[in-house]
Amino acid sequence: MDEEMESPGFWDDPARSAPLLKRRRGLERRLETVDKLSEDSEELEVWSELLGEGESADQAASFLNELEGRLARLDLQLKLSGEDDENDALVTIHPGAGGTESQDWAEGLLRMYIRWAEQHEYKVEVLERLEGEEAGIKSATLAVRGPYAYGYLQSEIGVHRLVRISPFDAQSRRHTSFASVYVYPEVDDDVDIEILPGDLRIDTYRASGAGGQHVNKTESAVRITHLPTNIVASCQNERSQIKNRATAMKMLRARLYDLEMKKRQVELDKAEGEKMEIAWGSQIRSYVLHPYRMVKDHRTNVEVGDTEKVLDGDLDIFIQAWLNASAAGDV
Repeated sequence: MDEEMESPGFWDDPARSAPLLKRRRGLERRLETVDKLSEDSEELEVWSELLGEGESADQAASFLNELEGRLARLDLQLKLSGEDDENDALVTIHPGAGGTESQDWAEGLLRMYIRWAEQHEYKVEVLERLEGEEAGIKSATLAVRGPYAYGYLQSEIGVHRLVRISPFDAQSRRHTSFASVYVYPEVDDDVDIEILPGDLRIDTYRASGAGGQHVNKTESAVRITHLPTNIVASCQNERSQIKNRATAMKMLRARLYDLEMKKRQVELDKAEGEKMEIAWGSQIRSYVLHPYRMVKDHRTNVEVGDTEKVLDGDLDIFIQAWLNASAAGDV
């Protein structure tokens, strides 16, 4: 790899340099983890000697817990070997049938993924958010940026089902709501995705929701439609229409890239199947708040009783189980 990077003209050709640099960064991160584990093995020997001399078992247990956590992270990284697993992620959320109920649930999922990303020290940016008529959201797009963001979050693709006593029902009846989640790898600008100007329809509109007078009173929001595929990307996060347009184009590139990769892998039908009807029988995970409390992933059968903790972003047990099952070919 180093020899190729030192070859003449390497840095002048992004098509050659970008993939190798990306791969090198990933390998360096894994080597850092391995080096740390090597240091831990030496420390483990010291703790073994200290425990033999009657030193604190509590401190040793704390160290072992940290070591197990690092081993688990390395194990996950080794499973994330897909071409785009190291990329940043774009997460889109749409409510299903059910009006306000599903729109409120979609907003709950948005909050859940923001909390998960913050807990893992990823950079988070809400690129697009369309408010619901009474509560919740009609759609949202979230950028999660950091190492392996796409690799982890691709496990969340599918329909998520909520069962609860509705806060919007005067008779306090139980309701079932659905929302869909899809995740795209964010791609670099030097990735070769051909987008013809004549294939685009660009609309501007006033942003909704929070953002101040300037954002809400000028047509700073941008929506770009790719006519051949009917893929739509929109952004209203910035005050500047120019910046929103640039971000929307980046989102469009990511979705077109995702579509092309699915075609190359002959998996487009499967990808469309993951965007099944947002209703009964198609959910990947259920969040039950009444008459009992439980979150269950239907692909791996992992169940968690602490629903509040899950909805506050504690998703690692589901992500890890999905990655393990995926590596074993079980999902």
